[in-house]
Amino acid sequence: MRQHKLGLCKAHFLEWIPQQTQRFIEKYQMFGRDERILIAVSGGKDSLSLWDVLNRLGYHADGLYINLGIDDGTNYSAQSQRLSESFAESHDLHLHSVAIETLEGYSVPEASRLTLRGKGRPCSVCGLTKRHIMNRVAREQQYDVIVTGHNLDDEAAVLFGNTINWAVGYLERQNPVLEARSGLVRKAKPFFRFYERETAAYALLRGIEYIYDECPHAAGAKSIYYKEVLNSMEAKRPGTKLAFFLSFLRAKESGIFANGHTDDRSELRNCQSCGQPTTAPDICAYCRTWEQIRNRQSRIVDERRI
Repeated sequence: MRQHKLGLCKAHFLEWIPQQTQRFIEKYQMFGRDERILIAVSGGKDSLSLWDVLNRLGYHADGLYINLGIDDGTNYSAQSQRLSESFAESHDLHLHSVAIETLEGYSVPEASRLTLRGKGRPCSVCGLTKRHIMNRVAREQQYDVIVTGHNLDDEAAVLFGNTINWAVGYLERQNPVLEARSGLVRKAKPFFRFYERETAAYALLRGIEYIYDECPHAAGAKSIYYKEVLNSMEAKRPGTKLAFFLSFLRAKESGIFANGHTDDRSELRNCQSCGQPTTAPDICAYCRTWEQIRNRQSRIVDERRI
């Protein structure tokens, strides 16, 4: 691992990852031993490796798999769910499963095509839906924290894109830990300082079966382009991504956003439809979006009858 000026054998690498994870959890005060953890599981290397590490460290962590109905001839969601369920069963862990099509009547790709903006990739509907369901399940099941498997490559790519566009609100909110407030459950990213190669190596060395394919709708995404640019920089100067992100965190701690105006300070109220927290005066973005989807489908059916 040139970025760390470190080389490890299999046995020591499989000790190093949990040790470093515990160090990050403690340093950034992510959660304690007595707290209930809900980990968002996708069937990929990062989330399954994180679940494995937290289990090895002795934390009480249950999984949440959200079936988005992304198939498009690839059976992507079906494979992801199978691998998530297989991991949970083999490690005697509890996994919550939520199917969007069962919950709302449409898969995410179908819903995206039915929205008023429904051209292109379904990423906006997907992200909105996952965030809503994660928070709702965590609240209903009384979990203290939601954890995700975002790695350093993910975080650096987001930071790179937001910096290029000077998206100050997003920059101010990006953090390894998002504290709980007014109905929003705390979120944490224990793997945020690990390179993607490191989490992949951990999964392979631990014999964790995971889905190798990217989401079929990810092709052409800006985040992938940003990762490619950063990978090119990293190849020439190992440690660039880690230095980039840690320098950003230090700048935040020094008060670079002291006079910011992030939406995080906006007043939250309960959605009149679902009861989840929202900054909207009445209906949250999730309920509003899915209502648009159902209305659009009703209009299509009516037009066909005419």
